[in-house]
Amino acid sequence: MASLDDPELQSVSSRETRRFQEKKALVLDAASALINEKGAAGMTLAAVAEAVGLNTASVTYYFKRRDDLALACFHRALERIEEMVDVAAAEPTPVLRVRRYLALNIDLLRRVRSGDARPITVLSDIRTMEDPVRVSLSDRYRTIMRRVRGYFGPDSDARVKALNVVRTHVLLENVYWIPAWLHRYSSHDFPRVLDRMMEVFEQGLMPDGAVMPPLAPLDLKEDAQRAAQRAFLLAATRLINERGYRGASVERIASELGVTKGSFYHHLEAKDDLVLACFRRSFDTVMAAQRAADDAGGSHAARLMAAVATLLDIQFSARGPLLRTTALQALPVEFRSGVIASSDRMARRFAGTIIDGISEGSLRAVDPLIASHMLKPAINSAYELNRWARGQDAGQAIRLYASTMATGLFRDV
Repeated sequence: MASLDDPELQSVSSRETRRFQEKKALVLDAASALINEKGAAGMTLAAVAEAVGLNTASVTYYFKRRDDLALACFHRALERIEEMVDVAAAEPTPVLRVRRYLALNIDLLRRVRSGDARPITVLSDIRTMEDPVRVSLSDRYRTIMRRVRGYFGPDSDARVKALNVVRTHVLLENVYWIPAWLHRYSSHDFPRVLDRMMEVFEQGLMPDGAVMPPLAPLDLKEDAQRAAQRAFLLAATRLINERGYRGASVERIASELGVTKGSFYHHLEAKDDLVLACFRRSFDTVMAAQRAADDAGGSHAARLMAAVATLLDIQFSARGPLLRTTALQALPVEFRSGVIASSDRMARRFAGTIIDGISEGSLRAVDPLIASHMLKPAINSAYELNRWARGQDAGQAIRLYASTMATGLFRDV
């Protein structure tokens, strides 16, 4: 009878362990790709099994339940993000730390495109997990945010802490949004993209010595029909942002509004119609802010910042939120192209204002397309800091947040 110390048995065991880990990694890769494409709710064991050439029963050998597999995908993503955060933290200055972290993420996307690395699982669907798993994952992510906040130095007082919180949020949201637009660029252009993004992060959109214009939110007019649906769509948007598409059930939406499920279907025929309606409301709100800023006149820098201030005021008040673009994952593929086209029109409108501001000298010479793609996630995700903003003076909260775009991530305001 062979001993457990037999080298031949140990070699067989090592090969079996290696095969197990390799196959497990393939299952995780397939599950991550499905989460990124369809959201956590769209990732099923059957779909993963088909992607890796196994039957469903074989997949359960590695992960007993679908939620176990989703959890493993999120933990693997968080571990990879932690590694990059820690590498960048070793740089000696705030600017170099941010640049290194941004460079690591862009290089990862380059290696994913060339097939040399696996994509990171999108983290937005963490909110769709049930407690206590959701709480545990969220706690781990908040630890990452605190590490990134350390890039900007110590929180010497309450105001500096508030500013560092905003800087961290804008940086991370921009990093997570990069895959949504970087596919339009050749991988040979990635170093240039890094440089142009860092110009905005370092110097902002305002020229040196320029004073940030007044940030008085504008009044957006709303027709009677849209006003009647506002409460319904706001409740739905809030739940989708906080719990994801899967967590924002018809029952939850109806309960928050104090109406029956029948009332839901009086407004909309299906849940996908609800998400599309929420997107339309959000895009219409952004476009209304852009038009109101143009109507108010002034320099193009003033118009840009007026639109930003108006949208931040909405995000920080009871009039918000705007729908997070991560809800795109919930939409069937046939609906996404129309939503993405509307999002691109919104970005091009910002880019046009930036170009006009550069021409008249009220805005710094930056890459307008890249800058507009950086504005979108900063504004879109501001609702995540709604509670933070409520602890600040309303005008000060808007000013601190807007400063990350106007004067960059590193200047005092």
